[in-house]
Amino acid sequence: MSFCWVSGPIPSVEAQTKAKFSLSRFISRSSWSATAETSDSTVSLTVCSNPNAPIGVYKLILDQGEAIGLGEFVLLFNPWCKQDPVYLASEAEREEYVLSQDGLIYRGIPKRITVLPWTFGQFEPGILDICLQILDESPNYISDAALDCSERRNPVYVTRVLSAMINSLGDKGVLVGNWSDDYEDGVKPTVWKDSCSILRQWSNDGCRAVRYGQCWVFAAVACTVSRALGIPCRVVTNYGSARDSNGDLVMERFYNEFDENIADDSIWNFHVWVENWMTRPDLSLGYEGWQASDPTPQHRSEGVFCCGPAPVRAIKEGELTFKYDVPFVYAEVNADVVEYIKLRDGRVFKMGGSTTEVGKSISTKAVGRDEREDITHNYKYPEGSEEERRVYEKANHHNKLAQAGEEPGLHIKIKVTPDMQIGSDFDVYAELKNNTMVTKSCRVMFYAQAVSYNGKLGETCGLGEFTEMNLASTEGEPGSLKRLTTLIRCDFGPLQILGVPKVGQNLVADLALQNPLPEPLENCVFTIHGANLTDGKPITHE
Repeated sequence: MSFCWVSGPIPSVEAQTKAKFSLSRFISRSSWSATAETSDSTVSLTVCSNPNAPIGVYKLILDQGEAIGLGEFVLLFNPWCKQDPVYLASEAEREEYVLSQDGLIYRGIPKRITVLPWTFGQFEPGILDICLQILDESPNYISDAALDCSERRNPVYVTRVLSAMINSLGDKGVLVGNWSDDYEDGVKPTVWKDSCSILRQWSNDGCRAVRYGQCWVFAAVACTVSRALGIPCRVVTNYGSARDSNGDLVMERFYNEFDENIADDSIWNFHVWVENWMTRPDLSLGYEGWQASDPTPQHRSEGVFCCGPAPVRAIKEGELTFKYDVPFVYAEVNADVVEYIKLRDGRVFKMGGSTTEVGKSISTKAVGRDEREDITHNYKYPEGSEEERRVYEKANHHNKLAQAGEEPGLHIKIKVTPDMQIGSDFDVYAELKNNTMVTKSCRVMFYAQAVSYNGKLGETCGLGEFTEMNLASTEGEPGSLKRLTTLIRCDFGPLQILGVPKVGQNLVADLALQNPLPEPLENCVFTIHGANLTDGKPITHE
């Protein structure tokens, strides 16, 4: 007796959306397996999934020569399974971040933090179906359903899709954002107190975006959907949250002579996003765990209005090159503030600034208690400490490299001169660049070797060795650059044939070959062969 499960519109074994398995004596914890028990006329079937299988709706089929459908089931991420990418070891945290259907969202200002009770309701009737519908309405699914269903094994991918689909910019997302104070054609964001009303309205209206939401509403709905799909999730509030419009990690406030703020950068009293718990096999070890994700549509990531998941530890350590959107979240919690006054004649004067105004009292609900937990230390070192300034300088350095299209580290590129002529000796040079924050001591050796078309190595054609040198780093900017040059000796250049061929007429051709070597060539031969031109025999000319 064998079974088959399938998921998605185009199931395949390669995409891991289809598998066949037989009954076994024991359940396997690493692959699809099944056991059966019989009692009178009843057969009880126990099925265990591969821990890395994509989430979604599955059909279980009995294969006995013909396919017999046994039913459907929904597979979710499993934070109780150690092999699952969302495994969470603490039972108390699983109760809070997966099973709890109620929570607290923090708003206000640091000196007067207010509490908004919220009903997530992820286990309310019909909500899971709506959450799966959100995935099926995403542009990713519409453009390539097979690939999208396959990628649903990865919580990083799913979280990123949800971040885009909770807002309605650019897709058939759930919520429309509105910060205009005009809500006549919808619901004022402060009226909402639960996620289920919003999700049901979106689904019942044919996936038409619900009006209106602001940051805490976007985050609360994202939390509901994440928990419904099995991803541990919590709502996080950042006070003094910066919105860096130009990506320089600095909040520049420009005032005119009437003390009016004329800058694009802004600092919100508070901003709310979510954190999701997962592994990050795409990153270095140590960056798993809580990942910040922001469904409020204020940032384009790879052309889409979404943000994250960004490892919280990467934000704290200033690792701005890590995926996804770490620079944007880093600026939200740790940007410096600089204030300028701009006069009518165009002159600009710096008035002051602050390194401590942004990112305060970062808050979430405590585990098992209706109390606020301050998690600022997860996002940044203490303000004014040496560690905090060190991380800021590193982040600023990485950010400037990214804006220049470069990466941190010590890099070497091999280049040739633009005027290189094939067949002639030419100069090749190594370009060394120090994009670290410290001076590097380097020793370079050039070695060039001829290679044939089949990969067989030939003789050495270039060798150069250079003594030890120091490569300085320009603080905060892409580092110093040095070029080292060596000469490569080449083979012969192309043969040139001069003459204009015409049908039915003899061709007098001038054959030219330039000798690239510093010594004369002797006993040279030109050989010409052409179908219907040389009577089947080569023409040889000494």
